[in-house]
Amino acid sequence: MEFAEFYESARDDCLQVVLLNVGDRQLAEDLVAEAFAKAWVSWRKLRNYQAPRAWVVRAALNANVSRWRRHRREVGLDGHDQAVPAADSGVLSGELLAALRGLPLRQREVVTLRLLLDLDTETTARLLGIAPGTVGVHLHRAAETLRSALPHLADQEARQ
Repeated sequence: MEFAEFYESARDDCLQVVLLNVGDRQLAEDLVAEAFAKAWVSWRKLRNYQAPRAWVVRAALNANVSRWRRHRREVGLDGHDQAVPAADSGVLSGELLAALRGLPLRQREVVTLRLLLDLDTETTARLLGIAPGTVGVHLHRAAETLRSALPHLADQEARQ
């Protein structure tokens, strides 16, 4: 697969996952663009990876951590600098999106990699630098939290 094909097929999924994790559409777009630029530079090696989309997401999330570390000493504006949730969040409802954003970071990462990017447990564990069993624990805890936060969605799922 050529990079242009990969970019077209992966861009929206990667943006959705990063947006879910950072909560700010403009920041997510910037992070994903930066990650795709890095992917383009490394495409000869990256195209042979089992999950190049996950590599892009991980690169974007790592860039976000680096950005956060650089800016963590800045003074906030008493809540006026909060990110505005994106109205255009794709297939996820606003309520579900809010519940996902309320999860602890590691659980949110596991949910987005396992369920939104459809990665297997082993790949998710390798990307996050944790044991495969830990992936399952985080996924289970996240599911329990989401079920209790969104009981009407769990009821709809049970009826289907």
